[in-house]
Amino acid sequence: MSLAVLERAAREASGRIVGALAARFRDLDTAEDAFADACLKAAEAWPKHGVPFDPVGWLYRTAERKALDAFRRRRTRERLLPETPVPPPTPEEAMIDDARIIPDERLRLIFVCCHPAVAPDSRAALTLRLVCGLSVGEIARAFLVSEPTLAQRLVRAKRKIAEAGVPFEVPPPEAWNDRLEAVLSTLEIAYAQSYEDAAGAGTYAEYAMEVLALTRLLTEMVPAESGAHALAALARYTEARRPARLDKHGCMVPLSEQDPALWRRPLIDEADAHLKCAWAAGSPGPRTIQAAIHGTWCWRKSLAEPPPWNKVAALYDVLIGQRDDAVVRLNRAVALAEVEGPEAAMSEVDALDARELQHFLPYHAVRADLLRRLRRIPAAIAAYDAALALGPAPAERIWLERTKALAIR
Repeated sequence: MSLAVLERAAREASGRIVGALAARFRDLDTAEDAFADACLKAAEAWPKHGVPFDPVGWLYRTAERKALDAFRRRRTRERLLPETPVPPPTPEEAMIDDARIIPDERLRLIFVCCHPAVAPDSRAALTLRLVCGLSVGEIARAFLVSEPTLAQRLVRAKRKIAEAGVPFEVPPPEAWNDRLEAVLSTLEIAYAQSYEDAAGAGTYAEYAMEVLALTRLLTEMVPAESGAHALAALARYTEARRPARLDKHGCMVPLSEQDPALWRRPLIDEADAHLKCAWAAGSPGPRTIQAAIHGTWCWRKSLAEPPPWNKVAALYDVLIGQRDDAVVRLNRAVALAEVEGPEAAMSEVDALDARELQHFLPYHAVRADLLRRLRRIPAAIAAYDAALALGPAPAERIWLERTKALAIR
């Protein structure tokens, strides 16, 4: 029980704690290492002595002392006077709500990670690691790169922040344009992580509500930015569909089979308003097209209406002209299968780089479904097994096992 509480507390508070420590000590490595040390100490202490009244506050105080000790040792090595360490919290302090103990510096840390001094391909990755607490493996899969490659990018990014003397502050509005794309990419991937588990019980499920709040804040801060409105629309369209994502057996329900009567119409109305702002802001970018695809689905009112596959496929054709990557082409293939048939879609999927996508579960799931429909059963079963081997969430696993069983019959 104590380790489960620790896992949840660490997951929920990592961004706040690392952000607060980084802002105080101006050192990302010190902040990250101190938080890791605090979690290790908790793993040793809590099973023996019980879970503290305020687990998150305990982690912050412990990490703060660890960081201060490291800072003092570094100053001693530099022959400077050490600072006095923070004393252990009193019982009264331990009873204070952790929101008052820990200054929430996540927004500041996001802008530090997205500074122009950091390489563009590392900004979102570094933010996801430090602010959202995603593992190196999870981020590597999101960017379709190997873990060693991603780890090297993170090391270089943190070194660049230190060498460039990047200030730990939220920049003035005129400096936002240089960082906004990385901020949006970070939120987009964070939301995708929260949406991976159809049951909403995954490790990062709580990011969904946070991304809704942050995208609303961004649209208020930069009201003329189409990308911010588009991401706000996309998150709301997808979140609106969450109540229809599971059947009574806990199995994932594909989008085309979801009952629109279960969707949250107030969220769809909000999304429509944001999408309208995104279109009005000028030439539509890839996020606006993506949001429009989700909006096309959400304009469906009942299962009696046919799925809008033709419109979806047409929008994916437009999107490929702006963001031609493997994930977009894979999603387009799903629509193409309904418009032109599974054989045409299979040709598109076969043209993708299998090595690049070997750890991307949706790639194997799409292949498996297309091969099943083409009655290439041995190949379909192999593709289903490849998808299942990547550890899908329970609802997705049930769906894969169910459709695999259909292929075997």
